[in-house]
Amino acid sequence: MAGPTDRRTVILHHAADLFASKGIVATTVREIADAVGILSGSLYHHFKSKDEMVSAIVTSYLDDLAVRYDQVMAAGHDPRTELTELVRGSLAVIEAHPHATEIYQNSGAYLASLAGYDHIRVAAHSIQKTWITVLEAGGETGAFRDDIPPRVLYRMLRDALWLSVRWLKPTSDYPMSRFADDFVSTFLDGIVPRTPEHHYGTVQE
Repeated sequence: MAGPTDRRTVILHHAADLFASKGIVATTVREIADAVGILSGSLYHHFKSKDEMVSAIVTSYLDDLAVRYDQVMAAGHDPRTELTELVRGSLAVIEAHPHATEIYQNSGAYLASLAGYDHIRVAAHSIQKTWITVLEAGGETGAFRDDIPPRVLYRMLRDALWLSVRWLKPTSDYPMSRFADDFVSTFLDGIVPRTPEHHYGTVQE
């Protein structure tokens, strides 16, 4: 029999699936309970409200991103490597929290109404600050273009990266790790053909 922690995880998994597919407002507690296979009243033994479920889903997602980013920044790499690792870390978290990613992107106004929004806001600000810091460092060292404001570059990268959850379906032939490498090389090297000796990540003989 699943323990309380396991049951909470199951509830959040089904709730996130419904929130992402139907929208938070349109999803009822009864639908979540039905998806889990329990009575609606039993849901309240684990969560006080639907809003608490939403907050738990998004907070877990943002906290995982923050942990990944802290690890990247603590390693002390050059800006290009840091950017590469931010992309890889972001996509790993997106893969682990696909529904949370979509909920966060689609439900900004709703999230702002939550009691736990302060934590979400602070986490989101920290995540943005990390990207800006890396992009500013890259511009200063010559690793990145310095004629585009870092905040503009950040928004370009952010939307391309996080909105990929809407269309990207990784497969064994094209896994998320491959997409991460292609994403970085496209933004940093462009879409013009590359010579074999400059193939991203390898040196061809």
